[in-house]
Amino acid sequence: MKTRPAPLAGQWYPKEPYHYEQFLEGAFRKCRGRGIARGIIVPHAGYLYSGEVAACAYAQFDPGFSGTFITIGPRHHVPLMTTTTPLPWETPFGLVECDRELVTAFHLPINEFADAEYQENSLEMQMPFIKYRFPRARIAPVLMGDQSLDSAHRLADIILAAVRETGRDVRIVASSDLSHFHSEKVARQKDRQAIEAILKLDLQELYTRIGNGTAEACGLGPIATMCLVCQALGAGTTEEISYATSGEVTKDTRSVVGYAAIAVI
Repeated sequence: MKTRPAPLAGQWYPKEPYHYEQFLEGAFRKCRGRGIARGIIVPHAGYLYSGEVAACAYAQFDPGFSGTFITIGPRHHVPLMTTTTPLPWETPFGLVECDRELVTAFHLPINEFADAEYQENSLEMQMPFIKYRFPRARIAPVLMGDQSLDSAHRLADIILAAVRETGRDVRIVASSDLSHFHSEKVARQKDRQAIEAILKLDLQELYTRIGNGTAEACGLGPIATMCLVCQALGAGTTEEISYATSGEVTKDTRSVVGYAAIAVI
């Protein structure tokens, strides 16, 4: 059986289930969550740097959720067309099964191994969290190419049509880090600009701020798509759950990456 491999296991996160489980147990113990989110923004860096923030994002979903996670991540290495895959994904805890019917209903180009050959991390980093926390859930992965707001509207329409066609119970995951390689002070300023616009669900303002350089987000398209889908499905409020930078781990504040966990409810 074909599967989407996990080339970052043993590099960005532990390959051995025991070691990863130890980390996740500790991370989720630190998280508060009401379990009522429709969608989340979650980082996708190495677990050492952003893993606790990511756990706090996933804690906003009901741990008993057994539907489908539509996971949307940016294509870092091949930023061309938006693609999907019907393959199950490998994780240290076993395979995450794909919702093939929903994936088929997207009518998106198939990128079978989801850029595994380029070690694409935006979706791979999400799969162990999903398998560990929601063992009965399935996934419908999307790697987003064009990050424009128009593209986000088109992808949101595709997702909504597929959800309505299949009747699936879904939650939406937008994979994105925030600012990259600024000082701690500058990173926090830029990230606050992005977070404030997201919390207002003001996507035009978010794109304006990123366009003029006052904010940054590598998963801008997934963030916008997630917000649009969640709003169409009845969500209307937001909550900032957690924020951190890599400098808090490395203790080097000269060049950091920012991470946020935000829920749309």
